[in-house]
Amino acid sequence: MSTHVLRCDGAPVPIALASLPISRTSAIPNTSVIDELLPILAADSLPRLIVLGDDAALAVVLTHLMRTERLHLEIGYVPVDKTYGSRVYQTGTGNAAAKRAVEGRASEVPLIRDDTGTVLVGRAVITGPGGEKLEGEAYVDDAQLFSGKVDAMLVSPTLELPGVRATVPRGLRRRRWLPGRAAQLGTPGAVVTRDGIANERILPRSSFYRHHENWLLVR
Repeated sequence: MSTHVLRCDGAPVPIALASLPISRTSAIPNTSVIDELLPILAADSLPRLIVLGDDAALAVVLTHLMRTERLHLEIGYVPVDKTYGSRVYQTGTGNAAAKRAVEGRASEVPLIRDDTGTVLVGRAVITGPGGEKLEGEAYVDDAQLFSGKVDAMLVSPTLELPGVRATVPRGLRRRRWLPGRAAQLGTPGAVVTRDGIANERILPRSSFYRHHENWLLVR
């Protein structure tokens, strides 16, 4: 097995990864660095890439693999601290996550993307422009999530099928998540923040849905 580590933004290297080959990149990985690793990994029948970083870093890697049709690559995820993605995929953090990424087995999990072709790993937060209330109508599959104005819309992947879920925060009340294959929003204008990275454009619609291929998560 060929295993390589992609170290993002100078993240501390857990002991379990110290003996593995490591490539360094920025917090938001440069796809040219990923492309340099692909031929090395492709030479092995069981290639594995371990992403040492946060949800946004993993999202960039998965987006690039999806667009280049390389989702057969096994992916380990080692966040330094707890993230929405670490909770969704139950990876743990630090050295515990590193041990899973090295010693674990890969299994298929749903790959969630949006209508821009960008993968979502942990959570998307959708608000109105300037952080104002979000106006519009949203559905998860055929079930209406809301109609009118709300503080925000939250979207997250799930480890199991159908693959995606969405909710609307309602003060201190417990959140009611609607699961489905797709979450869709129509609005006069919205700002979408995926895995902590805000889209610069104000959008009239947004959709998150399960890609036709899964990805291979090691844990």
